[in-house]
Order: sequence, then C-alpha cells, then structure tokens
Amino acid sequence: MINYIWVGMTLIGLVFAGLNGTMKEVNEAIFQSANEAVTLCIGLISILVFWLGMMRIAQEAGLLEKLSNLFRPAILRLFPDVPSDHPAVGYILSNIIANMFGLGNAATPLGIKAMEQLKALNGGKPVASRSMITFLALNTSGFTLIPTTVIAIRMNYQSAGPTDIVGPTLVATICATLGAIIVDRLFYYRRIRKGVK
Repeated sequence: MINYIWVGMTLIGLVFAGLNGTMKEVNEAIFQSANEAVTLCIGLISILVFWLGMMRIAQEAGLLEKLSNLFRPAILRLFPDVPSDHPAVGYILSNIIANMFGLGNAATPLGIKAMEQLKALNGGKPVASRSMITFLALNTSGFTLIPTTVIAIRMNYQSAGPTDIVGPTLVATICATLGAIIVDRLFYYRRIRKGVK
C-alpha cells in the first residue's frame, strides 16, 4: 500500500510541476537530493562502522555480557511468558543494547530474530502474543544512550554541537520507554479483566 502512496505522490508532484512550468527546478532538486543522499550515506557508514567496531570490542571484552546480565532480570520480568533460557531472551537483550547505542541498523536484524523466536514460542499463531506486543512497544520507544545516527547526521550538516542531542535524546527515550511499558501493561490488564487472552 505504501508503494502506491509514494508513486501517487510522485506522479502528482510531476504533473503539478509540468502544469506550473517548474520541471527544471524539480530536476535540479532530484539530482541535488541524490547527491546529498550519497554523501549522507557515506558519512553514516563511517560512524556506524566505528560504533559496530566498538560493539565488537565490547563483546570481546565481555562488556556486552555484563550489560546483558544487568538487564536480564528486568527483561525476564517484562517478558514473564518467555522461559529464561529461551533464545528469544538473548535476541531481545542484543536488540535493546544495540538500540541503546543508536545502532538501529544493527538492531533491526536482532529484533526480527527476536520476533521470530517469540512467534515460535507462540506456536506460530497469526495473533501476536503478550510478549510480542511488549517487545514491539519497547523496540518502538527505542531507549537510547548515545544516538550515533543522529550525531552522524548533525556532523554531516556541520552542526556547531553535534553531540548536544545526547541529553534531550536520553530524557525523551526514557519517557517514551516508561510510557510504552505503562501503556502495554494497562492494555494487557484491561484485556485480562475482559477475559481475553
């Protein structure tokens, strides 16, 4: 559906530009945006490679394992339906840690694997389980300590203080994560009161 929306918007824009005689400006904007996109991607790759390297060093040093052990009790409490030795727990922890360091691109495959494991635990049913909903809420809120991608974008656009975003991001993502957990639990207990499993 989203593909049709994008195609529709593009066609409407081109028709509008053709009727108004601004096709030259549209062409210039297309090529300038393409150039900026490539420059931005190269800048992002360098930052992401750096932080992925740091994550690898942290993994080899045992720091990720310590972080996982630190968050494991909270994760097991948030996901009471998931056995503590299930592979989903490891994927959930890895996803959350990657998101904490602003590595959304690295977190995505881990999140997909976590959701696959949670679906298998749910018996492959087409309806999301309690744990799947909780994981989606947590993943969407995206608790972040260091927003590396945003810092990289700000650096690419010559921001005077690219890391000034760290404090506000931390506060915003803490509020979003707490809000996600509260809303998730409110809806869960509401469903329980109505007798829906």
